[in-house]
Amino acid sequence: MAHELGHGVHQYLAAKQGYFNSGTPLVLAETASVFAELLIFHDQLAMLSDPDQRRAFTCQKLESIFATVFRQVSMNRFENLTHNARREKGELADSRVTELWMSTQQEMFGDSVTLTDNYGIWWSYIPHFLHSPGYVYSYAFGELLVLALYNLYKNEGKQFIPKYLHLLSQGGSLSPYELLRPFGVDLNDRNFWQGGLSIIDEMLKSIE
Repeated sequence: MAHELGHGVHQYLAAKQGYFNSGTPLVLAETASVFAELLIFHDQLAMLSDPDQRRAFTCQKLESIFATVFRQVSMNRFENLTHNARREKGELADSRVTELWMSTQQEMFGDSVTLTDNYGIWWSYIPHFLHSPGYVYSYAFGELLVLALYNLYKNEGKQFIPKYLHLLSQGGSLSPYELLRPFGVDLNDRNFWQGGLSIIDEMLKSIE
């Protein structure tokens, strides 16, 4: 509910930009929806007093974040390797595609799970690779952007709100880089993105 309402608020505020500029860039399309999710998550977490319930509630949120950030990055790396291998070597056998898939998946999972041979073909069920090549990076970008903005919100409090509403009201009228300037944010600054990762780290430490 919070997710979809976020989309609605985003489009409502951006409507004044007109038909061609109210639509959001791909990497900002989930900003309002995921930010709304985070607000509701922390509000609901504060209502829980039982440690086991708080741990379970936080774990399910972390799993969602991991799937959106780290898994999408690993899949983006798989796509990059596959397309470059195709350019350099020509047509690839499915076994070679599987090797590239497993190498990027193993890099993500490390020794946390055992990847069996059956997992090697899982690249074939993801439609983005065929229908929207290069798309999956936007999931990771969008999630990390929201986490980093939420980190600013934690530090700035009410001063953050007018800037955030202004961001949503601009729709796709400017580039993401320009839209985030009012926050004093440089998307090339590693520290900004580290602020988003720090939110993940805080959640993880809260359940360890």
